[in-house]
Amino acid sequence: MDKQQTSKENIDILKLSIQVRLNGLSFCVMESNKNEILWYKKINFEKEFTPVKILEQIELLYKEEKQLELAFNEVVLLFSNELYSIVPSQFFVEEEASHYLKFNTKILQTDLVAHDVFSNEELVNVYIPYTNITNYFFDKYGEFEFKHSATELIEQLSHNNEDKGPVAYLNSFKGYYDLVVMKDGKLLLSNTFKYETPEDFIYYLLFTAEQLQLDPLDFSIYLLGEITKDAPEYEITYTYIKNVEFFDPKFRLSPEEFRNPQFQREAFILLKSLGCE
Repeated sequence: MDKQQTSKENIDILKLSIQVRLNGLSFCVMESNKNEILWYKKINFEKEFTPVKILEQIELLYKEEKQLELAFNEVVLLFSNELYSIVPSQFFVEEEASHYLKFNTKILQTDLVAHDVFSNEELVNVYIPYTNITNYFFDKYGEFEFKHSATELIEQLSHNNEDKGPVAYLNSFKGYYDLVVMKDGKLLLSNTFKYETPEDFIYYLLFTAEQLQLDPLDFSIYLLGEITKDAPEYEITYTYIKNVEFFDPKFRLSPEEFRNPQFQREAFILLKSLGCE
């Protein structure tokens, strides 16, 4: 009988992905060699919190949840907010990074400005992370990766995008959504819109289509995130846009409960940051 192999395939590789929103948190722990989700938790706050209050919630969670005491091989932190701007790399100057944000974001002198370089090296996402939260995870884990969730979303959608012509992806959360529009595999627009009513929801979508000269009867839109078929946001979108579909990631996950398409749409960014296919 052969000795038990100790190859990389036999070693558990535990990964943790964390998404920080102003109105919530999401955590996913995965054993990546088996595509097995060991723990998933999503928390929605009753309103938007400050970064200080969000950190208090994270600290509380780490005191309560034993799964967060595991030894992780990899940790990824994702910031989901509207404090970002996508810049063509040919126009990006790192020393001037704050200037790309000042027209649409209020920047304080104490704010750290970070940037993600896309894998194709054609685009750069300039954004403001929450330094109190990055410092907390650095103290806990040492070196780890952090990025803006829009970077992960655009990167992964561009890999999945086989449509010719314009196509939109709407990734919804409680009270806001990320909107990504591509044409022939190239990014046309990425923006984040806050909304309170279904009418707000469709207004920003139709306004974006108008600005990009897209006919609501022609372009397709794929829905991700928390939106469901019985939601009023879906109903009003379907009223005004002809080609509306729910995105189906088809991740091969275990246990079986995590193969649900609605869960996979909701956790799409978290799962992709962990390397799910």
